[in-house]
Amino acid sequence: MNREDYARQLHGQGFNCAQCVLLSSEDYTGLDREIAAKVACGFGGGVRSGEICGCISGGVMALGTRSTQTETAELAKEMVAAFREEFGCVRCDDLQQKYGGKSNCNNMIAFGASLTAQIMEQHGKHPLEQE
Repeated sequence: MNREDYARQLHGQGFNCAQCVLLSSEDYTGLDREIAAKVACGFGGGVRSGEICGCISGGVMALGTRSTQTETAELAKEMVAAFREEFGCVRCDDLQQKYGGKSNCNNMIAFGASLTAQIMEQHGKHPLEQE
């Protein structure tokens, strides 16, 4: 199963968007699944306030596991810019309104999972088992 399908599957199991992106990046992060799910649980729904999409939050969490503080800040900017380019906005409430509610979250989750891996690879951070 590819990363995008795995992230979508997690969403179907009840995980929120931040959890799906972070958990689908476990080959890069090395995080324990249960701990990663707990860490990301409050970030779905735009930190439960409709603000920044949890797909971005989960991706930035994953990127931060393999980067310095300065690198993570730059990678976060890259993630936000790519997400904004793809979807036109980054706020959960705006995305829900633009794309017809939570039924379309799977597309954003798959994109977030793929984008996280792409940014990792572009910055020389390969899956842990390859290092």
